[in-house]
Amino acid sequence: MNWIAVGLKEDVPPGVVIPSRIADTELAVWCSPSGNYHAWSDRCPHRGMRLSHGFVRGETLACIYHGWQYNEAGSCDYIPAHPKLTPPDTICVPTYRCIEAGGVIWVSLTETDTPLPALGGRQTVRSLPVSMSAPDLAAHFGAAGFTTIAVVSDYDVMLAVQPCTDGECMIHALAAPDADRSAVSRWLEELRATLERVPA
Repeated sequence: MNWIAVGLKEDVPPGVVIPSRIADTELAVWCSPSGNYHAWSDRCPHRGMRLSHGFVRGETLACIYHGWQYNEAGSCDYIPAHPKLTPPDTICVPTYRCIEAGGVIWVSLTETDTPLPALGGRQTVRSLPVSMSAPDLAAHFGAAGFTTIAVVSDYDVMLAVQPCTDGECMIHALAAPDADRSAVSRWLEELRATLERVPA
């Protein structure tokens, strides 16, 4: 896996943090007020609290438990209980490459120079969970992989697929710029119902 979609820009505006995951890797995905997107391990190094429960404070992400704040590089730069202390460089959160492009938030868990998937000018519609593994979803459509899958339809739909568990994935759907979003959303609900009836 290189680039994997983990959400849509409209669902993670500046100042917001959400939980996400790619297979076994739990993520805190957040956007700073300056519009930079980040994907970090979803555990505070202090006591293991989920950082996705925390708060964006300026250009930092603060843990909800004891308020430790981590800068955009993932390093702790403020501990409320010890405000005069300069935290050691060893206190840091594992970070991953994260880029927003085409309205989609992409994450790579490894260093890669692979280009982001081409979206063909399609516009984001919505995200929805599907009770089917990402490989099975790709196999259903005869796709070689599951990063992005073009689906033949009246709406020129592309699915950016996020593997979550062995039995569930998220699809982040895009469609032709002139497609009616409400109509595409209804079509996606029907598609999900069809997919979830497919025998495992």
